[in-house]
Amino acid sequence: MKTWQKIGIGVGVAAVLGGIAWFSIVKQNEGVITVQTGQVVRQDLTSIVTASGEIRPKNYTNVLGEGLGKITDIDVKEGDTVKKGDVLLHLENIQPGADVQAQQASIDAAVAGVQAAGANFDAAVATVAQRQSDLDKAKLDWQRGQLLYKEQLIAKQEYDTDKATYDSAVAALTSAQDQVDQMRAAREQARSNLAQNRAELRHTADVLAKTTYTAPISGIISYIAVRVGENVVPGIQGTAGSSILTISDMSVVTAEVMVDETDIVSVKNGQPADVSIDAIPDKTFRGHVTEVGELAILRTSGNASMSEVTANVQEARDFKVVVTLDNPPSSLRPGLSATAKIQTASKTNVLTIPIQALAERSQKELDEAKNGTSTTNVTLAAANDAASKDIQGVFVIRAGKAQFVPVQTGITGVANIEVTSGLQEGDTIVTGSFKALRSLKPGTSVKIDNSAPSLDETSSTSSS
Repeated sequence: MKTWQKIGIGVGVAAVLGGIAWFSIVKQNEGVITVQTGQVVRQDLTSIVTASGEIRPKNYTNVLGEGLGKITDIDVKEGDTVKKGDVLLHLENIQPGADVQAQQASIDAAVAGVQAAGANFDAAVATVAQRQSDLDKAKLDWQRGQLLYKEQLIAKQEYDTDKATYDSAVAALTSAQDQVDQMRAAREQARSNLAQNRAELRHTADVLAKTTYTAPISGIISYIAVRVGENVVPGIQGTAGSSILTISDMSVVTAEVMVDETDIVSVKNGQPADVSIDAIPDKTFRGHVTEVGELAILRTSGNASMSEVTANVQEARDFKVVVTLDNPPSSLRPGLSATAKIQTASKTNVLTIPIQALAERSQKELDEAKNGTSTTNVTLAAANDAASKDIQGVFVIRAGKAQFVPVQTGITGVANIEVTSGLQEGDTIVTGSFKALRSLKPGTSVKIDNSAPSLDETSSTSSS
């Protein structure tokens, strides 16, 4: 046999053997899915709710306009620290000042009127006393005259004179008493006028006082909405010139964040939180929850859900949660963006798995994996309901195959979740890829590849 024939036969034999080997490998790997795996481990686990919002002082006040006037000067600027009672700004006060002076003059006149009315009343009272004395004397003279006239000791003319004097004294006393009543009324009127003028003075003095604005609380000037020369108008929500400035008491600082409605049930007062502030990177601040909102807030409008018509509208809702910072830095300012990580639960030494390892399969799929579990002795409707029910579990690697194991879970951490039943420490479970977990069936043969995924696989997983 020639050499080239021998070479040809060798090549043919090698090709046949290679084909047989390749076919064997293909048949062996047919139906095998490549997966990534992890271990069931024990560790400490903390459940965290993350929410975003902004830094706000616990106490702050918006100084609103209390009267109409033009600003003549502003004594503070944004960032200044003020104490309660410090002067903030002045309004034009010429007219209010003149009104106070005029009203003070009216009060002086009213006081003089009260004094005069009082003197007149005292004089009228003295006159009554004098008229009473005259009446008493006239009465005695007339009584004596009656006795003398009866005994014919005096003439009729003298008797008539005594009677006329008595009658005149009675009339004079009545007139004096009427005068007292008039003087009393005049005095009370003068006093009322004085009280009215004093009340008017309090009003005009209040108007004058409101041309000088003072700080109602201690804090920093966090916002000034007006300038010198602009007009201030009485405070009406949303009206230009009604809001003058804002004072924030930064001694107690909070992060006001919005928590999704799906997480709010686990947030409670007193829970610890870590707050990060965009303006202060690479640093977190400890705090605790001090207020949990009771009313849902619509995410798009920012209004309370009960204040708008939302029937048949499925819209995302949030709840306001206030986290008070334990030791806030002095550099904080209201309005800074903040993120709070609230620790809603914490457990030590519990079984955990990566969250992405969780999968759901229907009872029908699980029954088919067991070669068709019979549904005898149950109705067709009940069988359909059972078959459509999703069961939560993980795929455990056993003898080179992925076996679906139902599990019960507990608290959820950032990347891991607690497993309360179904698994044991050290079990090898399927953690990826997402595509494999989505299509993996119970009992499928698997090949483990825990190498880092390629960029193409990562992009595919993210888009899925």
